[in-house]
Amino acid sequence: MKPVLLAGETFLVTSTVAKGYDVGSSQQYVNGASQFTQALAARHIEVRQIGGERCETEFPTSPGALQEYSAVVLSDVGALSLYFSPQTRAGLPSVDRLEMLRKWVEGGGGLIMAGGYTSFQGMDGMARYHDTPVEDCLPVNCLPYSDGLEAPEGLTPEIVAGSHAHPILRDIECAFPQILGMNKVVLGGAAPESILLCRHRGREQPLLACQKYGKGRSIAWMSDIGPHWLSRSFLDWQHYGQFMANMVSWVAGTD
Repeated sequence: MKPVLLAGETFLVTSTVAKGYDVGSSQQYVNGASQFTQALAARHIEVRQIGGERCETEFPTSPGALQEYSAVVLSDVGALSLYFSPQTRAGLPSVDRLEMLRKWVEGGGGLIMAGGYTSFQGMDGMARYHDTPVEDCLPVNCLPYSDGLEAPEGLTPEIVAGSHAHPILRDIECAFPQILGMNKVVLGGAAPESILLCRHRGREQPLLACQKYGKGRSIAWMSDIGPHWLSRSFLDWQHYGQFMANMVSWVAGTD
């Protein structure tokens, strides 16, 4: 299996401390995908990560470069981080990487979008995937406004009737642990399959959906691949690694 390209899941935390007239600041670089990459490595799936701050300059700009990967995972990285390039910042035309991704999936590639503050439409609407080519190939439609759902009380994932035998759920033999948040979306796309859902305030919210798109496949996982929307019990769950690997294997067509 070729490597998986993970774009996103990094952020910089800047803290300011005031002690009377004395003020200091510090910065911390955080990678929220460490457990994800380790879990896949344990199952012989290599992950090559491009942090969100590096996508502008390092994310592939040609279909040929994407062919090096069995799947692409977009996780907590907004559309602008892919739209912008050194060329566009200089006022020059450049490739539309979102349209490039759509065509790559249509031609046989595999795309996963995982949830987060800058996934789907995002918290405060800042991810901006609504009405983009990437949305066109996903099994869900993004809302045109802020879609973040915080659930500190916990949400319980439920398997949609008829989905128990889906390959993404292979070898998962017990109930899913709770999650602490997700992106709200609606099912959409060509032929979406709803696999998991959560109930919140009397409404069903899609949690995991997939579809075949052209010759390729796509998955929308509306919660995180790491903290904080994945609870500690989810991250410590015996099937966490199997579940993440199943999603990657299915979207890559190696299930």
